[in-house]
Amino acid sequence: MDAFRWAADAGHSVVPIGEGSNVVCRPWVPGLVLAIQNHGISLLADNEHDVLIRVGAGENWHRLVHWSVTNGLYGLENLALIPGTVGAAPVQNIGAYGIEIAAMIECVHVYCRETQAPLALRPEDCQFGYRTSVFKSEAGAQYIITAVDFRLHRDAAVSVGYPALQHALKDQSATPEAVMNAVIGIRQQRLPDPATDPNVGSFFKNPVVSRAKALELLHVAPEMPQYPIDDDNTKLSAAWMIDQLQWRGRSHQGAAVSDRHALVLIGRGATDASAFLELADQIAGSVADEFGVNLVMEPRIIGTDRIH
Repeated sequence: MDAFRWAADAGHSVVPIGEGSNVVCRPWVPGLVLAIQNHGISLLADNEHDVLIRVGAGENWHRLVHWSVTNGLYGLENLALIPGTVGAAPVQNIGAYGIEIAAMIECVHVYCRETQAPLALRPEDCQFGYRTSVFKSEAGAQYIITAVDFRLHRDAAVSVGYPALQHALKDQSATPEAVMNAVIGIRQQRLPDPATDPNVGSFFKNPVVSRAKALELLHVAPEMPQYPIDDDNTKLSAAWMIDQLQWRGRSHQGAAVSDRHALVLIGRGATDASAFLELADQIAGSVADEFGVNLVMEPRIIGTDRIH
């Protein structure tokens, strides 16, 4: 809190950051860059069915998932091996294999820059949506996440609806431990390791289009994967469209589309963010031209190209 007050008194902006796993950083970041590193897991409530825990925003996300499954607390297993911190999870409303973190969040604790005071936000205040939340909006820019309360379950109900997950489990019993291990295996097989191939994971969101647009696309590309959300909206596979345009493996000024996954851009000697953003623009432009679908970048972009 002292850092925020110091920045406010000095007239500096504050840029909070966790592990930087979903950030594209331009050469210059004005103001104070604040690494969120508060840790800890505390038990708030417990009964025979579920528990309520509070987790510091600086905790590593995958370590929390592993801790929860090891301790017989379920709900997070489909989200294993997602890079980043606990504080970043609500910002992106992280999701994978049919699960979104919003379903487990009871409260997000924040520091409000406007009032210089702590505040507790309920799920409805967070405005969770597909890979988004109030924290990604202008209105939510005043909030710095300090901790998150999760409700986890002792009952071993699991979600295994995704075909890739079903295939990975094969003849195994679909226990939470098995689901977590299957998700880890899938991610390690499909996605490049950020430790060896610098990347921020998926660079584009899967686009959501109207049902009418989805039907129109099926006439053009009958094999296109589509995932109905409701009667009016359908989710499309951004990776599939990018693959159809043969982007995998292509590069631009040291940024490249991964050979392992079409949604992942990796570093191959790029000196700053512009190479990645220009490559992303080229990919999105080609998808718009071919399919009439707009791709939206998933990572957060911070900083500027020059000192002001």
